[in-house]
Amino acid sequence: MAGNQSDLPTLPLRLSALEIIGLRDPEGGGGARLRALQYGEIHRMSRGRILGHGMAVLIVLGLYSHQVPLLELLLWAAALAAALWNSIRLDRRFADGAHRPLTRRAYRNQALAVVVLALVWSFALLHLVGHGDPGQRFALWALIAMLIAASAASNPGAPLNTILFAAITGAAGLASFLIHGEYGFATIVCAFLTVALSGTVNAARTYLSARIAEAGMAEKSEVVSLLLREFQENEADWLWRIDVNRRVRSASPRFAFALGSDPADIEGRALIELIAGPAWERGEFHPSLHDLAERLKRRESFSNLLMQVEIDGGHRWWELSGTPIYDGKGHFTGYRGVGSDVTEQRESDEKIAYLARYDTLTGLPNRLMLTEALAEALRYADHWKTRCAFLMIDLDRFKSVNDSLGHLVGDRLLGQVSQRLQALAADNAKCGRLGGDEFAIVIRDASDLSCVDRIARKVIHDLSQPYQVDNHLLFIGASIGSAVGLRDGSTVETLMRNADLALYQAKDQGGGTHCTYEPALHAHAEERRRLELSLRQAEERSELLLHYQPVVDAADGRVVSFEALLRWNSQEHGLVSPGKFIPLAEDTRLIVPIGEWVLREACREAAAWPGAVKVAVNVSGEQLLEPGFSSQVVRALADSGLPASRLEVEVTESIFLRDPRLAREALEEIMALGCAVALDDFGTGYSSLGYLRALRFSTIKVDRSFVQGAAQGSRESLAIINAVVAMARSLDMATTAEGAETEEEVALIRRLGCSKIQGYFFGRPMPAADARALLARGARVAAA
Repeated sequence: MAGNQSDLPTLPLRLSALEIIGLRDPEGGGGARLRALQYGEIHRMSRGRILGHGMAVLIVLGLYSHQVPLLELLLWAAALAAALWNSIRLDRRFADGAHRPLTRRAYRNQALAVVVLALVWSFALLHLVGHGDPGQRFALWALIAMLIAASAASNPGAPLNTILFAAITGAAGLASFLIHGEYGFATIVCAFLTVALSGTVNAARTYLSARIAEAGMAEKSEVVSLLLREFQENEADWLWRIDVNRRVRSASPRFAFALGSDPADIEGRALIELIAGPAWERGEFHPSLHDLAERLKRRESFSNLLMQVEIDGGHRWWELSGTPIYDGKGHFTGYRGVGSDVTEQRESDEKIAYLARYDTLTGLPNRLMLTEALAEALRYADHWKTRCAFLMIDLDRFKSVNDSLGHLVGDRLLGQVSQRLQALAADNAKCGRLGGDEFAIVIRDASDLSCVDRIARKVIHDLSQPYQVDNHLLFIGASIGSAVGLRDGSTVETLMRNADLALYQAKDQGGGTHCTYEPALHAHAEERRRLELSLRQAEERSELLLHYQPVVDAADGRVVSFEALLRWNSQEHGLVSPGKFIPLAEDTRLIVPIGEWVLREACREAAAWPGAVKVAVNVSGEQLLEPGFSSQVVRALADSGLPASRLEVEVTESIFLRDPRLAREALEEIMALGCAVALDDFGTGYSSLGYLRALRFSTIKVDRSFVQGAAQGSRESLAIINAVVAMARSLDMATTAEGAETEEEVALIRRLGCSKIQGYFFGRPMPAADARALLARGARVAAA
């Protein structure tokens, strides 16, 4: 029977009599294993059983040879021999029960064989005694009682056999004595059976406990053997032994191999000398060798003692375990133990530790190490009543480089940024990378607060210098937010959060600057959080609305289109400035669903205007690059009934910085529908001359800053407007001048040759009803 020690009940046994004799399995299982242990040895009792039953048969033949016919006695003896042979034959089937599964049928057949044997003896008790006197009857019963006692004593592994044999023959003996009125003998039979059955169960319990203990020891020995065999086969481990003088004895080949020597060369040499290598002569020992020497001196056990050894001019790392040895009289005789070379594991652990604390791309400390350094700086500041500082750095315009030139160029740019930061780091400062394009500097001692601003300005200056990456000349910048501990926070989390708020303020100011934390920034962050929460519910609450600003023909002042401008009248915050909520919507990607609403609403309103008037809708980069944007345009046109030729989509140059290919494909799909595309804020950002040549924009919008500059006599602004107008004419595109507020500016725009004009001079952004009224007045004037 296969199984584990865990299959067996624990000692001492607390099994019922039925569980002991095998009529019921234990509640915890393992019944088959118990039976295998019990019956595994019964085949060894075969000779004793044959001898016992044989002698009993001869005595019976002698007792009744004169009273019972010889043939009848011989037939009975032959039947008994056959029953005994069958029982022993079945017993031998259990010889290898511990190694193969045995069925319940095997146990049942074995029990039936015992029953048959008992019935043959019962026949003698019930039939033969009728031919003899009381003395012969008692003698026959005494023989059977001895067989029962012998079975209980010599065969405790099969208590069911003894109980069946005793029960059947005892019942026959009791019946025989009762039939002949020998009640005294009957009482003796009952008493004997009680003692015999009780003794059988107790003997079986003792035997089974011993067998379970033997099985447990055998399994433990097997486990130990397997472990020793595995240890012997593991080339990384070895055994070592030293005497009272700490000299190597019985050097194992593997120990010698680990030392780079032969066993004969290291036998009798000092263990410390062997491990120290050339350092023994120099007297320069690693601290771990001193630790080992002290433990050996104190004669104490040690386990997994890590030590550095020098072998063949190289350093290795070992783990040693050792136990002192004592002889029978308690005298110390040396040490023995096990060792292993853990150099590779040690190097792997060091690499893992490095990766856990350093950024793999830049080699700078990562967020974990920076937070640990900041925690230490805070403890230092608290202990010495001084200050520390945390500077959070965000790269300006890095995302544009990453999106336009690819992540490989972006990664190499980050590598150059890290090199510049490392050059700026002093003994008092530790710089690292938080992730993405965010870096940080921990200043351990910031008693002089001016040093924080000085370091920040130096970082901004150095990081803003040009970079040469793969034949690309790149320009980025840096924004920095700082917080001072313990003034601005006494915990790592608080200080980092406050530095982040200051960084956000620096980004809000246009970047390229350093802002320090102020308590008011919390109020700003809370306001932004509440504003975002309200903005998420604005469309559902019908708080969004569109205003329309007219765009007129420069020649006759006729309204040719309206630009749809988003407004938000919040129930909680009132009328919120577009300059405040539009950037928030873009940061949180709420601009995508809001932009879809604007597109639908503008098309629906424009469908009610005269047929020649267009509507212009601003589309952000987030919305344009959203998968299925052209489908949104199709649905808006289909639902409103507005012809595609009356919809003009306005985009800015920034869309080409994120994903030029995807932006171009999206614009081409819109143009294929028949919609016009205008390029807004031209000349204020990244040069779009290449895209002007590749895409057929309907209109180029000249930014208001150039219009106002030209009106003030700026030659640069005049030159830019003239160049844009000339280029647009050559490309068959219209030009719209934005920001015309005075009659002088309108006259200048007309002289410069712009096609259309937009500004407060012709109308401020107005509700839809006012826009319709303006169109109606224009129609009446035209009719008059």
